[in-house]
This record gives sequence, C-alpha cells and structure tokens, in this order.
Amino acid sequence: MTELARAHGHGLLSLAEIARTEMLPLAYLEQLIGELRRAGLVEGVRGLHGGYRLTRQPCEITVGEVYRILEGPIAPVECTADDYLPHSCEREDGCLSRSVWYRVQRSISTVLDSTTLHDLCQESPVARDSGLIAIETITGARAAAKEGCLKTP
Repeated sequence: MTELARAHGHGLLSLAEIARTEMLPLAYLEQLIGELRRAGLVEGVRGLHGGYRLTRQPCEITVGEVYRILEGPIAPVECTADDYLPHSCEREDGCLSRSVWYRVQRSISTVLDSTTLHDLCQESPVARDSGLIAIETITGARAAAKEGCLKTP
C-alpha cells in the first residue's frame, strides 16, 4: 500500500514492480491485492500498461483500515476480540490482566487509526526505527506464553 501511495497520481504500478521494490513474493501480493480490491481500497486496470492504484488519496486511508482488511480485528488476546463471548475463558472472573490487554488494544488502534499512508510516505527510514523495542526486551527471560496471553511469573 505504501508503494501505491507513493505512486498515487503518477500512474499505475504492476504487482511485479511492487514485488521487486518490496522484496515480496508475487503470489503473496496477488492474494493481498485481491482482498484490498474487494474492500475498495485499490483498483486494477487490465492491459499492456495496466496495474493498480489507490481509489482514494493516501491521506484518506489509515493503516488501521488496511490492517483490519488484511488481518482482521485488532485483538492482542482472545478476550479483547469483538466477537468474544463473555465467560468463554475459564479464567475470566479472576483475571487481573484483562484490563491491561484492553488498554493495549486501544493504544494499538489509536496509533493505527491515526496514521495514514501519506504519513508513512513522509517518514524517513530512521524515524520509522526510532522507539522500537526488541520483543525479547519486552517479554524478558522469565515470560511464558499461555493460551494466547503473555504471562510473567
């Protein structure tokens, strides 16, 4: 989507061009573009000089919208999913960590929904890397995953 955003207003991009630039398998991109096209974010033009383009301005498409189309709802753990059935988890009544996962979900959604494709295209590669923390740092040596939740002793 960032490649299409960068090319917006300058013509069409073929999936082969995007695959080459992003170093992604063409077959993988074909799957993604189908979902994005069905959702109305991109349109394709057939023919010798065909390709794909965004259907809206890059500043009108959020990363959250793209994420939800390609990955589904934002839910770091099962009990924060929109389709979660209350009391599906046997630990629900005594769970002390559920509130933190709701806050994590809201924080992730806020960042994704307030970041547009245009924003991504404006960032320098250095800015994209600043502030990132290795997952090993977050989980720590004593952390253990249990049934979709990160549990620390």
